[in-house]
Amino acid sequence: MSRAQRLLELIQLLRRHRRAVAGAVLAEELGVSLRTVYRDIDALKAQGAQIDGEAGVGYVLRPGFMLPPLMFSEEEIEALVLGSRWVSERADGLLGKAARNVLAKIGAVLPPDLKDGIDASGLLIGPGAPIAAGDAELPTIRQAIRSERMLHIAYADEHGSATQRIIWPFALAFYDRVRVVVAWCELRGGYRHFRTDRITALAVTDGRYPRRRGAMLKEWRTLRGIPEQ
Repeated sequence: MSRAQRLLELIQLLRRHRRAVAGAVLAEELGVSLRTVYRDIDALKAQGAQIDGEAGVGYVLRPGFMLPPLMFSEEEIEALVLGSRWVSERADGLLGKAARNVLAKIGAVLPPDLKDGIDASGLLIGPGAPIAAGDAELPTIRQAIRSERMLHIAYADEHGSATQRIIWPFALAFYDRVRVVVAWCELRGGYRHFRTDRITALAVTDGRYPRRRGAMLKEWRTLRGIPEQ
């Protein structure tokens, strides 16, 4: 690992720790000596990184610092390419376009040898079964989730029975063939899952739901036994 790569990895390690992390822990994760960690932290501080702490106490990185230039390992580039190609093929049209734009922007700032890794990646997304309907509603649902707005939906279950619901959407799950809105349902008084292809009509209301999206997502994960991604 070059020194530039090591400094970048050190920044990433510090970002992953919300509280002060001991220099010995950083040294072990990087596979270097504790003295090297101390030197690298001093170097990052000299480049403008706001790292609080000291030897024997631990270090924490304040938000906002980005080490230029943008660099990725070969595995990270492959992960970006594979993920973006999956989104392009299996998400809605707007997200697919955004994924392609992300790759283009990243490619524009990478060195030529790394940029070639994007263009020549051999990781492909294989064909899958046709995706169920519901694409048109996804941008509206995603916007409602971001703004924590209630949705008024007309929903038909697997038997075709129709109901009118007020839901508080906080997550959108993408499966191979279907997309599912995870929400609090006022009608049922609990968390429910709604396939987007069974939503026959929807409208974003002016009301924001009374709980924070992150808190609801955490509670839903706990109830379902779903680990954080």
